[in-house]
Amino acid sequence: MSKKVLITGITGQDGSYLAELLLEKGYEVYGLVRRVALEDEDHRMSRILHIKDKIHLTPASLESHASVYKSIKAIQPDEIYHLAAQSYVSYSFEDEFSTLNTNINGTHYILSAFRDIVPKARLYFAGSSEMFGKVKEVPQNEDTPFHPRSAYGISKVAGFDLIRNYREAYGLYTCSGILYNHESPRRGFEFVTRKISSHVAMIKKGLKDKLVLGNLDAKRDWGHAKEYVKAMWAMLQQDKPDDYVICSGENHSVKEFCEKAFTVAGLDYREHVKLSEKFLRPAEVDNLLGDSSKAKKKLGWKYNLSFDELVREMVESDLKMMKKQCGL
Repeated sequence: MSKKVLITGITGQDGSYLAELLLEKGYEVYGLVRRVALEDEDHRMSRILHIKDKIHLTPASLESHASVYKSIKAIQPDEIYHLAAQSYVSYSFEDEFSTLNTNINGTHYILSAFRDIVPKARLYFAGSSEMFGKVKEVPQNEDTPFHPRSAYGISKVAGFDLIRNYREAYGLYTCSGILYNHESPRRGFEFVTRKISSHVAMIKKGLKDKLVLGNLDAKRDWGHAKEYVKAMWAMLQQDKPDDYVICSGENHSVKEFCEKAFTVAGLDYREHVKLSEKFLRPAEVDNLLGDSSKAKKKLGWKYNLSFDELVREMVESDLKMMKKQCGL
């Protein structure tokens, strides 16, 4: 009998790649989705339309403990991957209240129902390198202190502490993956990497002339989401639950990402990139670089894709999308 898995955030970048991976491994895949997504499939479920007939979608809201509880009780999952969150850092400065409420309460609701209904199951929580914020050391590992610099980062630290507390207080199998920035052609357009790759495509096709950005000097440890979901799965297959940093082990500035992305399209970023204070964060995170030695040793997970390959894939994908949409 195949295992049942429940994924929150299944319509997102990570959720779609994880669903594909788990289907390949023979899982029966369930996903929690908001009703608004079911009413607008083409737009809100675009990342999973190709596997929609192979998975089960359940309407629920992370803002409602009752709907979360009811869903978990009906599904009785063997594994839960809690990926859903308000994850756009810049927006978390604009609306701190909804970010904190959704991310912290949603995680608490999942944990509470998990403990009551399926205490023998296993649960993964999507942490973030934004928890390190104003970093105390470079690179960062599982023992590096947290100093978040946004409501999003704060909400993820709270979630991390909830996960650890439920593990220690109740003996539950709960894990946190402290994932560094992970990108792909499925990344949302509001995130800086996809904003860059999509604008490169539009500029190349003559639909735009400029790309407006904020801090070009911020450095991030960028990897491919498709590789990172493999680490998520590996965490729940261990004898004992634990928390892991998942990263590429090298970092690059936004400026470098721009330079390489425009080069893929045969363009010079200096001719098209414009800076605006509007896109600067009130409290910047300057230098994120992870150390995934623990994951390599205990999970057998290793990241092998190059930064250049990631950037090229994203730009080429957006060029193809532009050609398909506009015939250019």
